[in-house]
Amino acid sequence: MTERRHIVDLLRSDVVSGFLLIAGAVVALLWANSPWRDGYEAVRTFTFGPEPLHLRLSVEAWASDALLAIFFFIVGNELKQEFIHGELRNPRRAMLPIVAAICGMVVPALIYAAVNIGQGPAIKGWGIPMATDIAFAVAILAVVGRYLPPALRTFLLTLAIVDDLGAIVVIAIFYTSDISFVPLVAAFVLLAVFGYLQNGRGLARALDRSPVPNWLIYVPLAAAIWTLMHASGVHATIAGVAMGLLMRTSPLPHESTSPSERVEHIIRPWSSSLVLPFFALMSAGVVFTGFGTLFSDSAALGVVLGLVVGKLVGISGGAWVTTKLTRAELNPSLRWIDIIGMSMLAGIGFTVSLLISELSFPGAPQMMSDAKGGVLFASLTATVLASIVLSVRNVHYRKTGPASAEAEAPNGQTTG
Repeated sequence: MTERRHIVDLLRSDVVSGFLLIAGAVVALLWANSPWRDGYEAVRTFTFGPEPLHLRLSVEAWASDALLAIFFFIVGNELKQEFIHGELRNPRRAMLPIVAAICGMVVPALIYAAVNIGQGPAIKGWGIPMATDIAFAVAILAVVGRYLPPALRTFLLTLAIVDDLGAIVVIAIFYTSDISFVPLVAAFVLLAVFGYLQNGRGLARALDRSPVPNWLIYVPLAAAIWTLMHASGVHATIAGVAMGLLMRTSPLPHESTSPSERVEHIIRPWSSSLVLPFFALMSAGVVFTGFGTLFSDSAALGVVLGLVVGKLVGISGGAWVTTKLTRAELNPSLRWIDIIGMSMLAGIGFTVSLLISELSFPGAPQMMSDAKGGVLFASLTATVLASIVLSVRNVHYRKTGPASAEAEAPNGQTTG
């Protein structure tokens, strides 16, 4: 029993989760580019699910839409804790990653558009470099940044959630032919019910004392919310984020821990050991055709420059300008070089970027392939560059401790 508990505790670690995610991605890339690639494609495209609910989906779609919603629930729940009890309860610090995320979407899109003006249908891919893959970015940060200040992870989580929400809005408005408003409204109604069950103190107390286990109420409700969100045409992972943000983070008088803490304690090991690795296995299998056309195809070049340069300039530059023009402030435990490294890491576009690539060029397979190659190359480049910077910072904090940045800056103000 002790060994089992030890294994479960390990699976709650971001580092272990990161290694498992990266391992899944490496296996996917090798498998998709091996002589057994047909077997990989057969597994990934195998469809199952209830047809009457329009949920007969491929294995890849179940992984990216359904399983990943569990991970997004964990992230949303963690952000709610930070907004209520942690780093982000200070509005001046919460503002910074939000503005940085917006700048980190706008600048890459502008760079892509500048490269592709006058290039015909290539301009349609302007949304590709806007998205940061939160799962991969958090995993890499955990692997290379064990001693980095926790505030940097919180900054990345907040930024990536805003980034993903923005990317999904862009998909819904510019890359989706129609949105079904009836299931969307129904999903929001059920989200309101979910929030009321969580935060209505009298009702929450009654549910806790009921002989009916809570999961018999919440699991079907969560499944219904996800199903309706999926049916609406909006990316269904939004359901996970929304439910996470609605979790109650403060215990009632009769509780030892809050529902937020209890649910995260149960779900996180499953998210780390199963959800993320399987998602990576199904999503990272990009067929490698070489980088020969990356710098001759304008769409691919726009993607690479948007993710590698645009994210760095947009996020770090946007955050720096915001601190100069507003009362927003950087956490005293961080320095601007940390934000630069994290901004590089945000250049990992992967899943959502690949999705927008498919939506941008449905009738141009070569352009779609080049754009996907650009996403892959940019994500690898961003990973390498960010890993170098963050590893150096990790060594610095391992020697001096996270408080060193605050000590180096006069009056608690960070310097670059």
